[in-house]
Amino acid sequence: MGHDHPHHHHEVLTKVNAAFVVGIILNLAFVVVEAIVGILIDSLSVISDAGHNLADVGTLALSLLALRLMKIKSTNQYTYGYRKTSILVALFNSMLLFVTIGAIIYGAIDRFFHPEIIPGLTVSIIAGIGIVINFSTALLFLRDKEKDINVKSAYLHLLADGLVSAGLVVGGIVIYYTKLYWLDAVFSLIIAAIILFGTWKLMKESLRLSLDGVPSTIHLEEIVALIQQTNGVKEVHHVHIWPLSSTENAMTAHLVLEESVQTEEEAHIKHELRHLLEHRNIHHVTFETERKDCKHGSC
Repeated sequence: MGHDHPHHHHEVLTKVNAAFVVGIILNLAFVVVEAIVGILIDSLSVISDAGHNLADVGTLALSLLALRLMKIKSTNQYTYGYRKTSILVALFNSMLLFVTIGAIIYGAIDRFFHPEIIPGLTVSIIAGIGIVINFSTALLFLRDKEKDINVKSAYLHLLADGLVSAGLVVGGIVIYYTKLYWLDAVFSLIIAAIILFGTWKLMKESLRLSLDGVPSTIHLEEIVALIQQTNGVKEVHHVHIWPLSSTENAMTAHLVLEESVQTEEEAHIKHELRHLLEHRNIHHVTFETERKDCKHGSC
C-alpha cells in the first residue's frame, strides 16, 4: 500500500484568485449599470442580460470561495478537507443558471405578446460595454481554464456573455432601424438558449463528479492498459477512480504481480506507476498487491 501527495497541484490555482476578484468587481459594476438602464428604457433583453450577469457574479464568488476552501487542511472529521466543495459549487452554479433561464423565458414570452417601445441605440451601447467587460474578464481565465471545472465554467460563462452582448448590439441596431420592438423578446430567448447550451454541459460534468464518477478527462480503459503494460504486473482489477475535488483525483487498485517480483521490485513498480498516473491527473493512489497464483481478493 502507498499514497502519493504531490504539492504542485495545491498551488496551481493560487494565481486565479486575483482573476476572480477582478471579474467579480467588473461584472458587478456592469450589472448595476445594465439593470438601471434596462429598467429606465424598459428593455427585457437588457434586464435579462443583467440578471444573467448577476448570476455569473454569484458563480464567480462561489467559485472563489470553493478555491479558498480547498486549501483548508484535513481534520479527523473531514480527512480530505473541503476539497469536494469545488465540485458542489459547480453543481449549484449550474442549477442557479437553470433558474435564471426559466425567468428569462417566462419574461420573454410575456413581452412577445405585449411588446414595449425601446431605444435600440441605447441597447447597443450598453451591450457594447458588456462585450469589452466580458471578453476582457474571460481572458483572465484563459490560461488556467483546463485545470479546474470552476475556472472553466467561469471562462465559458464570460465568453458566452460576450457573445450575447455582441448579439444585443446587432439586435439594438436592428430594432433602431426597423422599429420591430417584439425582437427584444426574441433576443431574450436567444440569450436563454445560449445559456442553456453551456449550462447543460456544466451540470452533467459537475453531477458526474459529485457522484464520484470517473472525470471526463480520464479514461478507465487507458489507465488499466497502462498499468498492465508495466513490467512485473500480471493483471490489475478492482480499479476505482474518483475526484477529490475539481482539480485532484484519487485511485485504488489491486495489482497482481508476477511470482518472481521481490519486495524491492514491488516498491519500484508502485513508485513508477504513481509517477505515470500523476501525469494522467491522478494524484492520490493506493495499491494493494497480490501474486500471480492468488485468487482475486484472497491474498
